[in-house]
Order: sequence, then C-alpha cells, then structure tokens
Amino acid sequence: MQRIGVFVCHCGTNIAATVDVKKVVDVISKEPGVVHAEDYQYMCSETGQQKVIDAIQNEHLTGVVICSCSPRMHEGTFRKAAEKAGLNPYQLEIANIREQCSWIHKDMEEATEKAVILARAAVAKVMLDTPLTPGESRVVKRALVIGGGIAGIQTALDIADAGYEVDIVEKTPSIGGRMSQLDKTFPTLDCSSCILTPRMGEVNAHEKINIYTYSEVESVGGFVGDFKVDIRKKARYVDMDKCTGCGLCQEKCPSKKNLSEFNRGLSTRTAIYTPFAQAVPNVPVIDTANCIHFKTGKCGVCSKVCAAGAIDYEQKDEIVTQKYGAIVVATGFDVIPLDKYDEYAYSQSKDVITSLELERIMNAAGPTKGHLERLSDGKAPKNIVFVQCVGSRCSDDRGKSYCSKICCMYTAKHAMLIRDKYPDVNVTVFYIDVRTPGKNFDEFYRRAVEQYGVNYIKGQVGKVIPQPDGSLLVQGSDLIDNKQILKKADMVVLATAIEPNPDVRKIATMLTASIDTNNFLTEAHAKLRPVESPTAGIFLSGVCQGPKDIPETVAQAGAAAVKAIGLLAKDKLTTNPCTAKSDELLCNGCSTCANVCPYGAISYEDKQVNDHGIRETRRVAVVNTALCQGCGACTVACPSGAMDLQGFSNRQIIAEVDAICR
Repeated sequence: MQRIGVFVCHCGTNIAATVDVKKVVDVISKEPGVVHAEDYQYMCSETGQQKVIDAIQNEHLTGVVICSCSPRMHEGTFRKAAEKAGLNPYQLEIANIREQCSWIHKDMEEATEKAVILARAAVAKVMLDTPLTPGESRVVKRALVIGGGIAGIQTALDIADAGYEVDIVEKTPSIGGRMSQLDKTFPTLDCSSCILTPRMGEVNAHEKINIYTYSEVESVGGFVGDFKVDIRKKARYVDMDKCTGCGLCQEKCPSKKNLSEFNRGLSTRTAIYTPFAQAVPNVPVIDTANCIHFKTGKCGVCSKVCAAGAIDYEQKDEIVTQKYGAIVVATGFDVIPLDKYDEYAYSQSKDVITSLELERIMNAAGPTKGHLERLSDGKAPKNIVFVQCVGSRCSDDRGKSYCSKICCMYTAKHAMLIRDKYPDVNVTVFYIDVRTPGKNFDEFYRRAVEQYGVNYIKGQVGKVIPQPDGSLLVQGSDLIDNKQILKKADMVVLATAIEPNPDVRKIATMLTASIDTNNFLTEAHAKLRPVESPTAGIFLSGVCQGPKDIPETVAQAGAAAVKAIGLLAKDKLTTNPCTAKSDELLCNGCSTCANVCPYGAISYEDKQVNDHGIRETRRVAVVNTALCQGCGACTVACPSGAMDLQGFSNRQIIAEVDAICR
C-alpha cells in the first residue's frame, strides 16, 4: 500500500494570492493513498524542507508530492531532502502550481481548481514511481571553447589557470573577435587594443591552451564529461611552424583589391593576408577565391619571396578528433544586414555607415588611419547624424524585437570622441530612449550632452535622402517639441541591431543546446543557472547568450569558466536515471527509435531472447544511459511500444491523464 505525502507551498503570495492553498490541501488529503497533506509559506526554506523530512520518517511515506514552483528551480532541493530522510529521491514529484496556475490565472476559483487537478495528477504519477539509481561516467580533464573573442579568451584563461587543458576553436584566421575591431571602449574610453592585445598574447603563450584558428567544429558526440569533437582545421596554405610573420608575401602579392572583412569592406587586402597587425597567430592565410595561383595556376609570387619556405599550395584540410569534459560556447555576434532598411539609404550612399564601420574609420589602424572623413570624397564632415535603434526594438518582422543594449553607450562614445578630436563638427543623435544601465554609464551619457555639447533629439528618423550635392537630408521627428525635422548632414551613422553569430544555430544543433526565437542560446535558468545550457556540460559565455557589453561579457566568461572547472574537477559524474529502456521481448529492431534520438544514445545489438520459453537471437535496441537525456522521443516513435522512459513511463502518463479527466 502506497503512502503519499503532499506539501503545498504558499510561495509567499506568489501562489497564495491566486490559489486557495488550504482548499488544495483539504481536497488532496482525501485522495486514495494520501496519508499526509499540509501547507507552509515557504516549502523551499530550511524549515519547509525539514517538514518534508519529518513527514517521510514519521509517516513512513513511500512517495512525496510538492505543489510549488517550477521543478527547474527546486526539484533538486526537494530530492536532496527526500534522500536525506531515507526516501529514494526519484519517488518525489513536483506539481508546478505557480507558473501553471497562479501566474497565468486571475480568478482564484479557477486557479484553485487547476491546482487541485495538477496535484491529483502528480499523486497518480508518484503512486507508480519506482526507486531509481543514478549511473556513473568518467570526466575527461579537458575543455573546449568555441569562439576566440574576448569571451572565449577570458574563459580559456580562467580554465587554464586552474590547471586544465583548454582548446580554443576560432573560425577566422586570428583570435580577438569583435573587440579587436573597436577603437575605444566605454565608459572609460580605454584603447580596445591596449586591453585586448595582452590577453591575446597571454592566451597564445599559455602552456595549457591550444589554439585552433581558421578552424570550425565539424561534429560533436558523446555526453557530459566525455564529449567527442571533430575539429576541421582549414588549409591556410602556409606552414605555421615555418612562417616567421615577416609579411613579405603580403607586400609582394599582386592580388590587392579584395575587400577586407576586418575593416568591414571599407578597404582592400591582398589574397594572402593576416586580418590585422596584432593577429594571433601572426601567420597569414591564402584566400583561394581571389588568389591568382589557385584561379589560374600561375603567379606563385608569395612562394618565391618566402625565405622560410612556408608557402604550401598542396596543404589540405585536416580533421582533429579530441575528447572534452566540458564545452563552452562563445560564438559572439554580428550586426544585422540592412537590406530591408532602404529608408536609411545605406545601399545608396557611401556616407551612410554603421557604427561598427565608424569604429574602423576612427581606428588608427583602420582604412583612413584614424582620420574622420567621408568615404565618398575623403572630405571632413561638418555635420554628423546618429540614428539609434536601427533594427532594435522593432515591431515588424524586419528587425529584432529586443533591445541591443550596447547601442546607446557606444553612440555616446562615438559622439564624445568626434567632438573631442573635431570640436567644429556638429553631432546630432536621434533616439527613442537613452538606456544606460551600468556603472558610470549615465554619467558617461550626461558628459556627452553637458560637456561635449552633443545634440540629443527624442524621435525617430523616417528617411535619409541623398542630395545632388553629395550631402544627406535626414527627415525625422522631435517628440518633445512635437514637430517634424529636416536636418542636413554630411555623414549618417546607424546604430545597427546586433544578433548572434550566424553559425550559432549549426553549433546549437551539434550540441543539442537550446536557442530562443532570436537564435540566442538559452540558459538553463535565468536566475539560478544563467551560464549553463539545459544540456549538461555545455556552458554559455558572452553575447551568444544575449546582448551585453564588454565588462558583462568578461564577468559571464569567468562564471562559465568556474562552472566548467567545477565539472572538470570531478573524477566521476552521476547520470540521470530517468532514461529510456527497451523491452527486448517487444523490440523488433526497426531502428525507428535510433533515427529520432537527438543524442545518438540508441544502438542495436544481437541478443539471445527468451520469448515464452523459446530462445532466439534478435536485433534489439540498447540505450546508452550516459548519453540519454530522457527526452522521450523514442517512446513516442516506437511502433511496437518497446521503448519506455524510466520515471516517466507510459503507465504513469496514462495515470496522470486519467487523474486529470476524473
């Protein structure tokens, strides 16, 4: 006979304001098998947990139901309490009456009725719970960081400083990421390169860090603690061991009119190139699409002038296979394309640029050597207009619904730098709101207005019209004075929305990590597990998880590193026992379950099966419990009903449905 205890949490007023907790206790106490039911204001508190422990021990409970908040938040808390009391932790169920009742209903009677139904379903399920035992798996003492920007660099350094091997995989020829393209950083106006370059050198010199540049993750298998990753090292056509970084090959290369990706297409580069002067490693790569030798079979100038003999036209892509205990994703961001924003004339005028392009223009190593000039004619602009929220906070499907977070601050930075270096230049900023949520951020914005005389206009720009004389006419609105504005400008700078790196969806698929509707990687819990992916062993660092500035990125990188170190420090991991299991008597070896398994946890073996006294060899499904994440896809797909999920069996689900429909 099962003896079930039910505990209903008030959650302060989060639940009790909408759900009649006392009524839930009264109704559920009359359910068959329920021998104990009580409520408490905060069940997750030490006192609340002790109530659960005491009831298990005193009432000899065989199962426990906690009616509270999401299991994502406190399932682990209550399972530990149950285990402490001597009950198998997998004989405890959570009925989520906060998110699924109180937070979505306003009518107390309706919310209470639903809470009772959810509690009843949980009781029906726990009646069929059986003791489960977690398994064990080994931990490989090595971490992989995908992305070599400031987030990836900081994460790798922190993990390596803890004594663990780290591999960085960066798809471009050099580490550094977006930060390497910046001129100054807010709110201190420090030189970006002066901050970043020493970090890049430190990573390169660290004995525990191995860098794969111009490389991409090809495939990911395995599970937490024991991931198997294939890394494609793309052919650079330059021997990294022989190259001295002298730069003579680039100087002599005849193919010089290729757009520079690093300078956002504002300058050209040679076919053999390093992205920027401080590149790590300082080894060039050959762009085969523009190299004369690869297109015609002729030229070969770079090979002829290379004294070290580092040029290797026969070099091939190489696949490196490595095992890792933890993986950190730090794939960074890009700015959205502006092809849907014709009203700003970005494609019509060279003098309409993005903020990232302005960064390159103002950088001493940029296309104009740091001189502020119009790209159309090289003249110094006298009137500059900044347009905020281009593609951010967008209500239609052209842009992004979210705030890009950094735009207000870097626009203030750009305005201050221009006014400081070129006091005769008039700077106007059109904005919706000025958002400055950071330390010294608001003071920084006020300096731009009060000290540097930047003209901020609250309103949006409707259109930018190129004029015959080469100037730009900006049509906007002033919401404070409630009037339309026509403003003549020599240059227009667009604060373009940022979005995750386009490769993040492919990476997320390989890692079976979750992404949101905007392709940002989703954290396991916004408050309690902000740098962890829902997939065990996968951690998030930087803008791949959401828009953030450099200090916040570095802080998150450190947090992700700590989580990875905590995992790597263990010799063994316990695995979740709520995994799929195959009934060998029912399995027909059809492979349907293996085909739908997103984790590659199902294989097939030939086994001796005793079917009602008849022994025969059958091809049956075998589940790797270390790989299985308990998603249940196989149980749904199995045509013979052979696959079932421990802890969430078909019998339990049917029992829950029956309880709900009662």
